[in-house]
Amino acid sequence: MEIVKIDFPVIGDERGSLVALEQLKNIPFEIKRVYYMYDLQNDLARGFHAHKELQQILICLNGSCKVLLDNGKEKQVILLDKPNSGLLIDTMIWHEMFEFSDNCSLIVIASDYYNEDDYYRNYEAFLEAIK
Repeated sequence: MEIVKIDFPVIGDERGSLVALEQLKNIPFEIKRVYYMYDLQNDLARGFHAHKELQQILICLNGSCKVLLDNGKEKQVILLDKPNSGLLIDTMIWHEMFEFSDNCSLIVIASDYYNEDDYYRNYEAFLEAIK
C-alpha cells in the first residue's frame, strides 16, 4: 500500500505561519467539502469506514493522532502531528483515527459532498467488495 503524505509549503515570519490549500495544485482533487473535528477523546476512536469514490486529505491542525490505513491486504499506522502535512486517503481504504492528543483538531478536505451510499461501514462488506 502506498502512503501519500503531502507537505504543504509554509509562508511565515515572526507574526506566524500560513498554509494555503488549493484544489488541483497541492490538493490532488477538486474540493467539494471541508469539515473538522475537535474535542476528541483520546480513548474513543473514530472513522471505521471506507469510501467507494471519495478521496480525502486529513490534516492535524493541532496536537496529534494516529490513523490506521487498511487496503484489505496490509495495514499501516501513520502519525499525524504537523499542521503543514496532510495524509491522502484514497478510495477503498478502510481508516480509523485514534490516540488523539489533548486539544487535537483534525480538518478533512474531501473530493465530494456527503453521500451515505459512498460508505462501507461494515468491515466484512468492505473486504468482500475489494476481492
